[in-house]
Amino acid sequence: MKAILLLEDGRVFEGAAFGAVGQACGEVVFNTSMTGYQEILTDPSYTEQIITMTYPLIGNYGTNDLDWESRKIFAAGFIVKENCDYPSNFRNQASLDDYLKANNIVGLQGIDTRALVKHIRTEGAMRGVLSSIEPSITNLKKALADYPGLVGRDIVKGVTCEKSYKWDKGVVDVLKNHEEKPRKKYKVVAFDYGMKQNILRLLRSHGCDVHVVPATTKARSVLARKPDGVFLSNGPGDPAPVEYAVENVKKILGKVPIFGICLGHQILSLALGAKTYKLKFGHRGANHPVKNLKTGQIEITSQNHGFCVDMDSLKDKDVELTHLNLNDNTNEGIFCKSQKAFSVQYHPEASPGPHDSSYLFDDFINLMKRK
Repeated sequence: MKAILLLEDGRVFEGAAFGAVGQACGEVVFNTSMTGYQEILTDPSYTEQIITMTYPLIGNYGTNDLDWESRKIFAAGFIVKENCDYPSNFRNQASLDDYLKANNIVGLQGIDTRALVKHIRTEGAMRGVLSSIEPSITNLKKALADYPGLVGRDIVKGVTCEKSYKWDKGVVDVLKNHEEKPRKKYKVVAFDYGMKQNILRLLRSHGCDVHVVPATTKARSVLARKPDGVFLSNGPGDPAPVEYAVENVKKILGKVPIFGICLGHQILSLALGAKTYKLKFGHRGANHPVKNLKTGQIEITSQNHGFCVDMDSLKDKDVELTHLNLNDNTNEGIFCKSQKAFSVQYHPEASPGPHDSSYLFDDFINLMKRK
């Protein structure tokens, strides 16, 4: 069966369909990871995005029940050069094709993904429609015209949890079948803006008693729990329209230590007076170099964001730039000593990706110790 990707600038890519039969609109982006496709698909930060994997062979180790990063697949569609129909791995439970079918996600394979990625790098990430049911380009253009894109929209409310809950699962060593769950020492309230579960696992494995709350939860309700620290999670889309989150963080600043990741970094920065802007094609992958300006060390990081904090907007603030992206010199981390708050744009929890930046969870613990 044929599938078609139509970009908003009129560029068309035709290939073979896999996964579910259907049609989806979204922002077309690319990810440079070699593995970790299941964690990528289930990362809520990819809401309303059609993901293109730059590595040519995807699906060779299948999928399993343990590599979910959230309650469902949030990506709008999935594009690969070649899908592997015969995965081989001791943890495999279903092929990628069957996994996408079971979760109603449209896929496209057999196109020149290098050409698509080069086009996005040159022209920027753009809206697109992926379809295995509509052969007419005219009709696809009409469907795409109705899709509003991500800029200026709050899509956090569509991915956050409906009600608060306790989290008590730690990091699991799959080879030793051991779960790391030390004694709880620190009470942490985590705002769910579209959170990856490995963040929660790492917090629990660092001795945190974790209570997750919806993104719209009022600051007074969070402070009423008397937490030792507050965590701001990753999430999808444009941070600027998520004004309720920014206002809540403003009311929490200085009262308890704060740690933010990805969208949480952007929301903390906005609360501190910064501005954000959209990147041309974003940073997505598990191999992005970041310089820790405090130590001078280079960290290889996992990233997934299309918006960024404007460094110039922080010049007159009581904020220290702590991390810098070495690909384009964009902001990757801040620290506000007076408010006991820090954040990073990338994903120190990995899953997928390297563990170079896992020390940041220790930094959060140390900040709570000194509160």
